Amino acid sequence: MIVQCGLVSFIAGCSTYAENRISEKFMPRYDEVVAHAPPAITNGSIYKAAANTGLFTTDQRARSIGDIVTVSLSETFSASKSQSTSSDKEDELSFSLPFTFGLSEITKDTEYKLETGESFSGSGSANQSNSLRGQLSATVVRVFDNGNMEIMGQKKLTLNNGNEHVRLHGIIRPEDISANNIIQSSKIVDAEITYTGAGQTHDTARMGWLTRGLRVFSPF
Repeated sequence: MIVQCGLVSFIAGCSTYAENRISEKFMPRYDEVVAHAPPAITNGSIYKAAANTGLFTTDQRARSIGDIVTVSLSETFSASKSQSTSSDKEDELSFSLPFTFGLSEITKDTEYKLETGESFSGSGSANQSNSLRGQLSATVVRVFDNGNMEIMGQKKLTLNNGNEHVRLHGIIRPEDISANNIIQSSKIVDAEITYTGAGQTHDTARMGWLTRGLRVFSPF
């Protein structure tokens, strides 16, 4: 009984440790704040050419470090691959023994034949499909000289049986941001979109460590 309780505690501890290790990878990331020059003093007119705010300003799209942009995730990928291989080979060798030591009467009508053959056939197929849809807010962490922006964002969902993490990183163009400050994930350059989980549900869908170890040494 004590051994069973200890085993259960050990497994639970390993699961919690793995979950915490995964969660550490998704800790909030704060980039160094870059100081900006103060806005130029205007002459009192309503129109401000260099300002992003004002009486008639309605453009709230992200453009500076620290601004927030909403990313619409709409990623769908499907791939399939199949392969088939077959080979056949046959060899045949026929011969008769020559006159040898007066045995020609025995061997003259005897023909010897050697045949070999081999064949191989194999086939394999793989299919994979993934879909990720939703929205995620990201922060501008860098602005390039050409106006492109590096964004970074993450979302953590705590459910009954574990945590789900969505993380995004990439580069966007200001002109790809819509008027309501939303950009499609397909417009992100060098996009890194990660969706992973930790907890009971994630562990259930994953092969155990002992089974994975045995499969390494299994010849079948």
